[in-house]
Amino acid sequence: MTEIDIEKENAAIAKAYKNLLKVSYTTLSDDDKKLIRKAFDVAVDAHKDQRRKSGEAYIFHPIAVANIVASEIGLDATSIAAALLHDVVEDSDDYQTEDIERLFGATVAKIVDGLTKISSLKTDADVSLQAENFRKMLLTLNDDVRVIIIKIADRLHNMQTMESMRPDKQEKIASETLYIYAPLAHRIGLYNIKSELEDLGLKYTEPDVYFDILTKMKESKQEQDVYIKEFNNIIKNSLDKEGLNYEIKGRPKSIFSIKRKMDKQGVSFDEVYDKFAVRIIYKADTDGNEKFIAWKIYSVVTDHFRPNPTRLRDWISSPKSTGYEALHITVMGPKGRWVEVQIRSRRMNEIAEKGYAAHYKYKNNDKEDSLDVWINRLQEALENNETNAVDFVEQFKLNLYSKEIFVFTPKGDLKSLPKGATPLDFAFSIHTEVGMKTRGAKVNGKLVPLSHELKSGDQVDILTSENVKPNPNWLDYATTSRARGKIKSLLKEKNKEIAEDGKEILRRKLKQLKITLNENSVNEMVSHFKLKTSLDLFYRVGIGTISNPMLKEYAASRSNALMSFFKNKMARKPSLNKEDVEKDEITDKYDMLVFGKEEEKLDYKLATCCNPIPGDSVFGFLTINEGIKIHKKSCPNALSMHSNYAYRIMQAKWIDSSQQEFAAQIILSGIDNLGLVNEMTKVISSNMNVNMTSLSFKTEDGIFSGKINVIVKNKTLLKKVMDNLKKVTGIDKVYRT
Repeated sequence: MTEIDIEKENAAIAKAYKNLLKVSYTTLSDDDKKLIRKAFDVAVDAHKDQRRKSGEAYIFHPIAVANIVASEIGLDATSIAAALLHDVVEDSDDYQTEDIERLFGATVAKIVDGLTKISSLKTDADVSLQAENFRKMLLTLNDDVRVIIIKIADRLHNMQTMESMRPDKQEKIASETLYIYAPLAHRIGLYNIKSELEDLGLKYTEPDVYFDILTKMKESKQEQDVYIKEFNNIIKNSLDKEGLNYEIKGRPKSIFSIKRKMDKQGVSFDEVYDKFAVRIIYKADTDGNEKFIAWKIYSVVTDHFRPNPTRLRDWISSPKSTGYEALHITVMGPKGRWVEVQIRSRRMNEIAEKGYAAHYKYKNNDKEDSLDVWINRLQEALENNETNAVDFVEQFKLNLYSKEIFVFTPKGDLKSLPKGATPLDFAFSIHTEVGMKTRGAKVNGKLVPLSHELKSGDQVDILTSENVKPNPNWLDYATTSRARGKIKSLLKEKNKEIAEDGKEILRRKLKQLKITLNENSVNEMVSHFKLKTSLDLFYRVGIGTISNPMLKEYAASRSNALMSFFKNKMARKPSLNKEDVEKDEITDKYDMLVFGKEEEKLDYKLATCCNPIPGDSVFGFLTINEGIKIHKKSCPNALSMHSNYAYRIMQAKWIDSSQQEFAAQIILSGIDNLGLVNEMTKVISSNMNVNMTSLSFKTEDGIFSGKINVIVKNKTLLKKVMDNLKKVTGIDKVYRT
């Protein structure tokens, strides 16, 4: 770089620093500014020789993270300083955690220490290092929630600046973001950041889908603006007459949420009607009239537009556990379109946009804080090392995103649980001891099974007994990570006792068969009985599912294997005949997939979870027992695999789909009419290279739904068939499972 370039860069760094002080959500005192300046100087010194992949000076990254922390999340000076220093210990040999504590105090040092990336762990090949890292990262929640919040800001900036990275690296980071960081942002109440993380995640995992929706949203923006203006004009006069201080905003739905709705309902972009919401933000004079004004605005809106009674959400009377408060109503707006209206005070809006920071700014100290309660309860599950890391992270992720229900205890206290929770989840949410001794449950005074799904407003009474012990069936009834973690832990303790007895039984039985129980023989038996671990083997012997005849069969196969080994050593290897060579050449020539940069041809199986066919964007996943399995990039399990097992992912692409055929299922629905089935079969039979294997339909009150199983050579042919089916009169929806 020339001296002029260096001067320009230094000026840009100074400008970025000054902007950081201007945009801070909290008012900064002189001491705060001194702390931030000191942190900035240390960060500049620590990163002076570093550059990012894009070529810019590395210091721009910590400044950007601090900017997100200061303006978008709204944390204090301590957090801003920690954000500036978040990579210093890891990236510089000149600074250690002790130096940060000496220069900035214990709080900043603790946050920076929590943010310092986790060192590599030595784990077994089938245990995900990434899942362990997630678990360790989540453990910091109880130390100081600011660690996680700054980590989310760090991930947001990395996602915003990923253009210079390799595509496989982009996909891995984006998958992790969708898998754990976006749900975390959602749980902490950072809804704006959650939406941006989701959209950016989609941009790199499914770029074609992302840019297609983005283009369509830009095209329809003008129409939406006109509609929102028309909606506002209708209610504006009535709100003004009430003498309210308010503003009305239109909020577009995120690209990710539109895509999710399209997938869930099997509809096109044009068929997603609630692509935006109207937000009414009002000023409350006192805390006492805040709730009153919200319902007054509700009354005005519903005077003009008919509400959908099933879509009322009152989070003012019962706030979400993230602290979110608002009144959501869905009304029939102009031109017969459903519109979601969100009613919030300015205080509520700040909490919705800033999450944690605003939540604590307005926190009422005499109330139990639900976010603190959630973090404390979470700690128990996190520290349970018995739980498999991948299972734990998967369950934790589901609990982060789950919608909430509110149920009552027998004494009338209100408890928040994830949607889909059962009495068993409720029991463990009260106390582990209550959960462990659950004998049954009453909901609204009636006895219900432990698998009963609770609904908002239910009053739940848990019946306990000292003689009850958890059993494996409980895992089918429990949905929360807390309950499942506790049940698994208790069952594992019981299983370990059985396994210890089983090991001794196995030692005696093998002795009779003249086989010594050692590491070699244990590994052989694990493989022979198709188990995963030695604990599985000992446990099955302990409960008697591996019997004496089965062990004799293993002993016989062991002898046969030894004989075969010597026979093969003595036998001459036969030469390949011409027919075998030709067969191999034909197989190679028409192999369907190639793997990696070298485009290697390897054996593979198609995954049944997403049924990929030629033309789909795919990747290979190296399984433990079944070799390489091919999944679609849009597979429901793709995020989990990329996040937890990135080291097992293989790049794959189709090279020739002309010689092999694949099964696909088409789902249809619409209005039934005479000759419809005949018309559909004509469409399919008129398409060359498409073979229909089965067809099933059911009609109810003039509406039909059906499934057609077809055999096709590639995705293009399938799309052509589906497009032609959509043209048939009466058919409303056509999509592939």
